[in-house]
Amino acid sequence: MGSRSSREIGVEVREIREPVGQARSTSSANLDLVRSIYAAWEQGDFSSAEWAHPEIEYLSDDPLLPLGHTTGVAGMAKIWRNWLRAWKDFHADADGYREVDGERVLALLRYSGRGNPGGMEVMPTEAASLFHIRDGKVTRLVLYLDRERALADLGLAPDTGSSGS
Repeated sequence: MGSRSSREIGVEVREIREPVGQARSTSSANLDLVRSIYAAWEQGDFSSAEWAHPEIEYLSDDPLLPLGHTTGVAGMAKIWRNWLRAWKDFHADADGYREVDGERVLALLRYSGRGNPGGMEVMPTEAASLFHIRDGKVTRLVLYLDRERALADLGLAPDTGSSGS
């Protein structure tokens, strides 16, 4: 699959502006939800999808994920199962979080692991995931294996402090 622009994957560009170096004083429920998802994922637990809306839209523009667009928890689970089978010792760590607006949280990530079956270490990769949240459920999840592309699509500067880290 070729690279798609932010318009093709439906990412709207809108940023909450805050003074540089000043983090939000309170954590939002959306930010707390994304942090809780990554708390499990950082421990290697990808088993729960209670956080996902039943008709979640899952997108990736990365050619390594051949089913780069699906709808529903079952479709998303299939993609993740295939992804996890491709790795030994796969690990996801959140480097920080940014609240983009009232319905979106960007998680800045670092993936690491060894490829199956040869075990060649081909990561760490700086990545990002954009969570669209409504009524306490993730309705859309956009995976970027290129963190800089995610930041550019959202019009966010890579060198500013992570809101909500």
